Amino acid sequence: MTSPAVRTLHVVIADSQPFFMEGLQQTLSSTSNPYRFEVCCVEPPFTEVLSLLSREQPNLLLLDLLLLGSEVAHSLATLRKSYPYGRIILFTYNDDVRLLKAALRGGADGILLKSASADHLFQAIDEVLAGKTYLGPGLTLSEKVAGLGMDPTLPETRFARKYGLTRREMEVLRYIAQVMSNKEIAQQLFISDQTVSVHRKNIMRKLKVNSTAGVVKLAFENHLL
Repeated sequence: MTSPAVRTLHVVIADSQPFFMEGLQQTLSSTSNPYRFEVCCVEPPFTEVLSLLSREQPNLLLLDLLLLGSEVAHSLATLRKSYPYGRIILFTYNDDVRLLKAALRGGADGILLKSASADHLFQAIDEVLAGKTYLGPGLTLSEKVAGLGMDPTLPETRFARKYGLTRREMEVLRYIAQVMSNKEIAQQLFISDQTVSVHRKNIMRKLKVNSTAGVVKLAFENHLL
């Protein structure tokens, strides 16, 4: 029998990576916390997410920022029409200040890097449910201090230092690891296809790999996925 002190939360997880959704679901169900989670998972496209939210109206949405496309604020505003009262926590590999600000303008309540710990996830849940805005470790809204090196304990910071990757190269690498094309990466980062191609070649040279599969393997082994 559930303790009266335990709060039941209806949660929808929407992500482009099934294994990440599975990991989130396991974290919510296996970690000791003051909530009992009823979890529903949904995969792309974004229209499927909107349809499910309209029907279910969960307490909390855990959403992959990638599903919002290049018009983050607009997509979130559209989402809010279907889902006006629940809380939204976004997960991302991208610490670009412009994207973070656009997400918060559009109606996100919290944002976490995908490498965040379970403790940070539950802290984010506590704060957004209390009506606060949560920005996880390694993320900042200040352009003066944005980028790698914010939190040396993060896997991506250690990885970047090990291989001598720049902040922009790490951003591109995250998308390469999701097997995205140069055009798709360019749309996410607001740069040209040609610039992405140059970054891709530099990343592969520094990692000493010659294929996307090699990048994915290293990213997985270093807990970037």
